[in-house]
Amino acid sequence: MNRIILFLCVFCFSLAVGAQELNCQVVVNSEQTGQANASVFKTLQNAISEFVNQTRWTDREFLPQERINCSMFINISSYDGNKFSGSIQVQSSRPVFGSTMITPVFNFNDEQLAFNYSEYEPLEFSPNQFDSNLVSVIGFYVYTILGLDADTFSKQGGTPYFQTANQVVGTAQQSSYSGWKGTDGNRSRYQLNANLLSNTYSGYRDALYTYHRNGLDVMHMSPQEGKEAVAGAIMDLQRMNSRRPNSLLLRTFFDAKADEVEQIFSGGPQVNTREVVEALNNLAPTFSERWSNIIY
Repeated sequence: MNRIILFLCVFCFSLAVGAQELNCQVVVNSEQTGQANASVFKTLQNAISEFVNQTRWTDREFLPQERINCSMFINISSYDGNKFSGSIQVQSSRPVFGSTMITPVFNFNDEQLAFNYSEYEPLEFSPNQFDSNLVSVIGFYVYTILGLDADTFSKQGGTPYFQTANQVVGTAQQSSYSGWKGTDGNRSRYQLNANLLSNTYSGYRDALYTYHRNGLDVMHMSPQEGKEAVAGAIMDLQRMNSRRPNSLLLRTFFDAKADEVEQIFSGGPQVNTREVVEALNNLAPTFSERWSNIIY
């Protein structure tokens, strides 16, 4: 009996220490190609899912319940032989301490996706080596997800992950694929990573920490204090925006957070909502209809 208990303890422990970092749902949509039933798309979906969820991306130990929930929706618009092109929508979230609430952290649509893939081709990653644009794109977003998640738990905690993502950018620049260079537009992977590592936008990352750790995570104990911290994070973003308006990071923030911000300031303890709404209309005017629902 004791041996059975010991075996179960060792088995459970091995599951815990062996758990990978991400719990990622991967969807490959191929309807636009007119070849949606081709087996290669299902194989591709399974290969990416296994690659993301079974690769050990860091040296940290994650318990199964600590894995970061995320998703990658890959929309294939063109397919010819082993050449694919389309877009990838990447999202991540994290739990809010002391509640059942899940808060979105990252929501980004990358329309510069192109890669070669042969069915059953193995996917292997090294940040300092470029072999496959598919692997580099997926690896880049994995480390971006890890970095943003870390920033919500400790101030500037995501820096090592963004630096690894930057290594991916550097090695991928040798290729002819779009999204890796400064000339590839203001919503490229290059721009996203450069902004996350720039001192100019460090206020964005500090606001992420304030919003989540000092705001959402304390609301179960003190709704007033938590809401005031979220309001403070919005005002911090406003100050950053006054120096560098309409940044990619701000657009990314509100693509993920607009619905949640509206809900936070539409009820509960009173804060200086008028000031917050003015800031929101300045920061994210495309969501003005949502901000008009906030009563002050």
